[in-house]
Amino acid sequence: MLFQIESYLKFLWKSKNEHAVHSPFVFNLLTKCFYDRKPKPEYAILKKYRKTLLENKNFIEVTDFGAGSKVFKSNKRQICKIAQTAGISPKRAELLFRVTNYFQPKNILEIGTSLGLATSALALGNTNAKVVTLEGCPQTANQCQLQLQKFNFNNVDSVITEFQSYLEDIKLRLKTETEEFDLIYFDGNHSKKATLAYFELLLQTINNDSVWIFDDIHWSEEMEEAWEIIKKHPKVKVTIDTFQWGFVFFRREQEKEHFIIRA
Repeated sequence: MLFQIESYLKFLWKSKNEHAVHSPFVFNLLTKCFYDRKPKPEYAILKKYRKTLLENKNFIEVTDFGAGSKVFKSNKRQICKIAQTAGISPKRAELLFRVTNYFQPKNILEIGTSLGLATSALALGNTNAKVVTLEGCPQTANQCQLQLQKFNFNNVDSVITEFQSYLEDIKLRLKTETEEFDLIYFDGNHSKKATLAYFELLLQTINNDSVWIFDDIHWSEEMEEAWEIIKKHPKVKVTIDTFQWGFVFFRREQEKEHFIIRA
């Protein structure tokens, strides 16, 4: 916790708003998307999706393949508690919706479904998109699938799988066919080793307009190290650090720039 507080204070010291941004691409993203305060009808759906989970008192047995939980001490967890503590916040869900709606990606990959709070934002952002979401824990995935069906999110393909094996299968398929993701949301394993492994495996799926979002880039010292390595990769052109999330863009026409933005 102390590490995250210190990281956040450093972030506040270095961060800027749109007035300090000279890149037209980033300036438009901030003013038309990040800082868009207008109400959206989809926000009511996201709120209702969350509310039904917060009212669910059932317990499930969670299989945790990631870096573990800083909140839960047991793998037997109540659904309402998972939604309250482990899921994406309401503010972040609305931002994720706006980002998806702004870029209109056709093919979306989410690594780490949990109960689908972020999944619902991705699916609503572009209802014509195909959303593939990966979850390693069978009981969590099954609960999410029921929830997605209840809200008629028919553009979501929920896959129960270990992330590494699924992404390695993608790499194998790329030898014989083309597979691209326009947006990838990384929220599955908050460790340096796994994050960098997923990054390398998925680089072959990018196009010029791909948007990658890494969750919890300041979660630990090693996640900050992973973020710095990602920023330096030659294919990465623009990054935006919002403290909670790290945005990565591969636009070949852009100069390499890194932004620390309050969002």
